[in-house]
Amino acid sequence: MSAVSKAFYKPLSIATSVAGGLLAGKIFSEVWQRISASDEEPPEPKDLTRSTREALIAAAVHGLIFGLVRAAVDRASAKGYRAITHEDPR
Repeated sequence: MSAVSKAFYKPLSIATSVAGGLLAGKIFSEVWQRISASDEEPPEPKDLTRSTREALIAAAVHGLIFGLVRAAVDRASAKGYRAITHEDPR
């Protein structure tokens, strides 16, 4: 990848990562509202008023969703970049 191409891809990558993180947070909130028995927000790990089981399940679901969304966004971004520049963004 050329220096100009790399300079163009870096800000694009950062912007899509931020957008992906926001999207993942929104998806997690929606999923949590559907799987949670109560209408409360997802528990924070340090919130000792909620059960350990609930905190660990929330963390696992959050990690799964974040990982999937990040991979999908990164993959789509790389494919889009390659379609425009005909270079792999590695």
